[in-house]
Amino acid sequence: MNYRTKASLFRFGLYAFLWIVVLFCLFPVAWMIIISFKQVGESITGFNALRIHTPTLANYKRLFELIPIWRNLYNSAFTAVVGTATTLFFCSLAGYAFAKYRFPGRNALFYFVVGTMMISTEVGAVPLFVLMRRLGLVNSLWSLIIPRMATAIGIFYLRQYMLDVPDEILDSARIDGCSEFGIYRRIVVPVAKPALASWASITIIARWNDFFWPLLFLRASEKYTLMVSVSMLPVSEGLSTPWQVVLAGTSLVIVPSIILYLFMQLYQQADLVAGAVKG
Repeated sequence: MNYRTKASLFRFGLYAFLWIVVLFCLFPVAWMIIISFKQVGESITGFNALRIHTPTLANYKRLFELIPIWRNLYNSAFTAVVGTATTLFFCSLAGYAFAKYRFPGRNALFYFVVGTMMISTEVGAVPLFVLMRRLGLVNSLWSLIIPRMATAIGIFYLRQYMLDVPDEILDSARIDGCSEFGIYRRIVVPVAKPALASWASITIIARWNDFFWPLLFLRASEKYTLMVSVSMLPVSEGLSTPWQVVLAGTSLVIVPSIILYLFMQLYQQADLVAGAVKG
């Protein structure tokens, strides 16, 4: 057996193993979606759960009756999109400043920012809640956005990427009369698009799936995000638990996050290819 044959067999075995891992990871998602279309009373355990005898949308209809789904969906989308946009803007600005500007105390301030990454954000839940209450932002979607407009890990990640931007390009732009914000907008941001796309994909999924902070700050059901609202579905109706309805709500939470992730991955790959071609 020659080297090429061994390499082909190894590649085939590796791909087969990866496909098994992918199927193993996707099985719970597929099972959840299938159950959400089954009628109440049908089996939801064992391999029989993968067979749908009579598909129905009654579970989703019941879900719409139990919670204000469209309002909750808007709340989740608003906090995810606006929160991601503001985080990208402020984290990239701070990362650019730490990477390319020289000012007194820069290193000490950067190490302090990095040091905060070792402290769990939930530790500051009580003082942050008191602050939001004094600002009148409790039960407001802005309470989920303003405290996380800039995060330590986002600043650190983007700063490390922006260190690779050549200083000569920035100096040339200054000589040509470009303003400092113009340099950031026209030179730094286009170069850092792959890093911004990566951080955006992480942030938007994290904001969409956020549970702790919406549960802490939001009080009215019409202000809930989709994640919180689905978690408060009734666990029983009569003598049985409506698992089909619960899994229908869970599907509405998980499937959009998967689509968002795949979309952002395609955008990130396109930026990486474009950067490689330009380079």
